Amino acid sequence: MKSTLVFKDTSQNRARALKEKSITEGPILKALLAFFFPILFGTFFQQLYNTIDAVIVGRFVGKQALAAVGGGTAVYVNLLVGFFVGLTSGAGVLISQFYGAKNKMEISRSVHTAIALCIAGGIIISAFGVLCTPSILTIIKTPEDTFEDSLIYLKTYFFGMVPMFLYNMGSSILRSTGDSVTPLIILVIGCISNIVLDIIFVVALELGVLGVALATDLCQLESAVIILAILAKTKESYRFSIKKLRITPHILREILRIGLPAAIQSCMYTISNLIIQTNINSFGTNDVAAWAAYGKIDAIFWMMISAFGISVTTFSGQNYGAKKYGRIKKALMSTLLMSGILTIVSCIIFYIFGGYVFLLFTDDKEVLKEGIVMLHFLVPFWITYISIEILSGTIRGTGSTFIPTIIMIFGICLLRILWLFVAVPKNNTIEMVLTSYPITWTTTSIALWIYYLSGLWLKKRDI
Repeated sequence: MKSTLVFKDTSQNRARALKEKSITEGPILKALLAFFFPILFGTFFQQLYNTIDAVIVGRFVGKQALAAVGGGTAVYVNLLVGFFVGLTSGAGVLISQFYGAKNKMEISRSVHTAIALCIAGGIIISAFGVLCTPSILTIIKTPEDTFEDSLIYLKTYFFGMVPMFLYNMGSSILRSTGDSVTPLIILVIGCISNIVLDIIFVVALELGVLGVALATDLCQLESAVIILAILAKTKESYRFSIKKLRITPHILREILRIGLPAAIQSCMYTISNLIIQTNINSFGTNDVAAWAAYGKIDAIFWMMISAFGISVTTFSGQNYGAKKYGRIKKALMSTLLMSGILTIVSCIIFYIFGGYVFLLFTDDKEVLKEGIVMLHFLVPFWITYISIEILSGTIRGTGSTFIPTIIMIFGICLLRILWLFVAVPKNNTIEMVLTSYPITWTTTSIALWIYYLSGLWLKKRDI
């Protein structure tokens, strides 16, 4: 009798926990905010990884090293990593839909297919990154005084692809089922480890950019081990078992159907940024270092809007699986309102005080001067970007990815490339290069709104 009562209580607690974690019922704003804040703080600590690297390298090694771990190397990493993360993003959408539909068998198959895909993809990306790095650095016109540091950093960094992909996929699995807190905790642990290892490798052992890359690799490994252990110990439908690690063909097809457009979009997006970086590289090391430092400020804004995008994607996916389509549209408007207010506040703060943030990375007067020019030019246009993240996230959560991808490719990527090759040569200035951002953000936002209002994205099908 006693054991029966214990079992009953445990079952009730588990049911209550699942209900609390569900985002398919209850107040929409409360559900979004409860999911948003852990993702926001998690994204913050994710960006802190790179920001700490930049601060320590910029302060203890020099501006050449700062340019080496940012600038063109960051864009190149985003090209390869972004493609694969986009490809596997279909797994997160699929799992959230199955979770909303309470389809336990397909959740398990999706989890194991996604993890197997990460292991295979991580090995391929590592090999490609290590072998092709020298040629890529030459193609993007990396300045001579940063070439060797960039080469060392990238080759070391690419050895950590498998654990990086495993951690990101593990986090996506947990978020897809409504748990945005656990990935945050793991990121905090990883960030603390990264600070300690950066100080040991860069400040104490004076390993320079090699130390930064080693610290990042080790922290990614730590995070991957922790999150796989959590997935292996859970009793829920998304439990990971090494014995079940295999690719299920029909699940893989769905992951690729949803994820491939996102991967192509990410790739095209990064190629356009790579062309921008090549243009900036032509202005010299001061501008490259200033752009690398501005990228850390821009990342603060990006992480907030990205957190909203991830939240609304998961919300959309689970409610689509539960066939609660009205909640999807209401969540979109709530998310746009919150992200709009936060963007306006951020624009004001960074426009006025952003110059002081640059002092974290360098005290070089020329770098600071160029960085503030970039900051004051771009910050007022941040508001034109938020619709892209929120609308595409909402639509992607329903599994409709093809048309938004076409819009993003033409509106952001191809239009940006056209601007760089047609408009910039006529007036080759930093401001002219940076103008490509607000023009493409605005155009893409308008196109996405037209598609959303058409209602063609909401195709109702069985999950």
